[in-house]
This record gives sequence, C-alpha cells and structure tokens, in this order.
Amino acid sequence: MKIMTFNLRVHVESDGNNAWPNRIQEAAEAIKQADADVVGTQEGTAAMLQDLQALLPDYRWLGISRTGQLEGEYCAIFYRHASLEPVESGHFGLSEIPEQLGYSSWDSAYPRMCSWTKLRQQGGAEWVVFNTHLDHISAEARTNGVKLIVERMKQSSALAGDIPAVLTGDFNCGPDSDVIEALNELELVNAYTSLAGEPIGLTFHDYRGGDEGVPIDYIFVTPNAQVLNVHIDRNQYNGRYPSDHYPVVATVERRS
Repeated sequence: MKIMTFNLRVHVESDGNNAWPNRIQEAAEAIKQADADVVGTQEGTAAMLQDLQALLPDYRWLGISRTGQLEGEYCAIFYRHASLEPVESGHFGLSEIPEQLGYSSWDSAYPRMCSWTKLRQQGGAEWVVFNTHLDHISAEARTNGVKLIVERMKQSSALAGDIPAVLTGDFNCGPDSDVIEALNELELVNAYTSLAGEPIGLTFHDYRGGDEGVPIDYIFVTPNAQVLNVHIDRNQYNGRYPSDHYPVVATVERRS
C-alpha cells in the first residue's frame, strides 16, 4: 500500500501567486502521480478539501476540523475508495482534554488534533491510519502530543495485535528532536530508515525548492509492518510547487 503525507498549506491570500486557488490542480496532480492509496493531509480547510475532491474522483476523504466546527484546519485522510473501505474512524485532540476538540495545552499555539481510520483492503487485510499536525511553537506540545497518539495507537491494538498502523504528519521538528526519539523508543519504524543512510533533505521549502536541510514531514509504521521504500516528491507540476511542503510517499506492507 502506498501512503502519502502532504501538508497542503492553508489558503492565505498574502501567498499571492502561490495561494491555494492557483495550485489546486497541482496539488491534485501530485496525489495522482504518486498513485497513493492513502493520503494524510494537513492544513486543508473544508473548502480546500472539497476543491481537491472535485479533481480526485477515485478518492474520498474523512475528518473534522481541529476546532470541532466546520471552519478551521483539518487533518483529513483521503483514501482510494475502490480498494479501501473505512471500517471505523474518529479523532481526538492533542491536549489534556483529548475527547473535546478546540483546546490548547502545553503552550501550544493552536489547538492540535489527530484523525484516524481503520481501512479494509479488498482481500480483507486491515490497516489503521493516524494523521496529525504537531504544534509549530511548543516542543512540549509536540512531545506530549505524539505520546498521546502512540497511547491511542496502543489502545487500538495496533502495536500488540495483528493490525498494522501507520502514522503520517507534519511534526514540525527534525530527526534529532525529542518527538522522533520518543517514537524510536516506542519501536515505531521511521520510513526514512529505508533510505539506508542516504541524505534525507528538507521537506518544508517555502516555495523555494531545494533539498538542503532536514525533514519535518514523516511516515512511521508499527513493527508488524515494514517500509519497502520512501520518496520525497520535489517535483513541480505545471511549473509550480503544489505546496510549501514536499509530499512524502512510502510503500508499506504487512510483515508475514
């Protein structure tokens, strides 16, 4: 199964030529070219997600905004509906009141959240996908947020049971951060390890392109799955970057 994480960059008029209305086609094309089965998105609003849906008839999406209302940014999950069926889905806040969205904790600049869904493939195999966007200001919020996510992954029996899980997201931190260290200690597998020591390079480029730097967008899998390969899509489409983040795509499979 191909998994993508893709920060869409919320619509901001001051982005000018790079504002969302000018790159909807390119964002959709990046997803099509990746041939992704599942796409964890960040920063999309309801209107933006509807724009994408109109250009991606092979996909459907699920999610809710981080405020719990229609307005606001989503951690939406797109899935290829011909081959994947959502069995159940949900969401929780990354705060001290996780059952209620819209709360900020641990000096978080904004309310943060995680969306999840259990997907069943045509052959009956199931996967659980978690998708998040960690805070860009507070390191405490990032660390506590990811610990809460892993706790929920454990509760879903993803770590201990037969159902593998995937975590996608914009973590807003580099490979040497406490967040990545915590995930490594919990034995989740970083997709970038499949590069076998090759340089990873940056994933947030602010529409400038290039590859010098470190990633902040990640894909992790539980130990009962493995990453066959990972690719950072640094291509332009129609002469334009589809976002200020590069999409990241990993091919994963269940361990036999």
